Amino acid sequence: MKRRGLLLWAALPVPSMAQAEVDANTATRAELESLPGLGPALVQRLLAARPFTDWADLMRRVPGIRAASARKLSANGLRVGGHAYVD
Repeated sequence: MKRRGLLLWAALPVPSMAQAEVDANTATRAELESLPGLGPALVQRLLAARPFTDWADLMRRVPGIRAASARKLSANGLRVGGHAYVD
């Protein structure tokens, strides 16, 4: 009976690990580029424009980041001052 319980437990799905949080103000180029949705050109624009006071400031000053992309980037772990994007 114990063996059967162990086998059932071992077959349970393991939740995937959450994406690590990366702050737009302090992250390295490599950390930023590791996030899905941030390619080299967008990372360069982020690095050149920082620091940011909040998400609104980032979206105002970084071409290519608007509400839809901010939602996706935030879901992938990007933070501004430790905060996720909120509509």
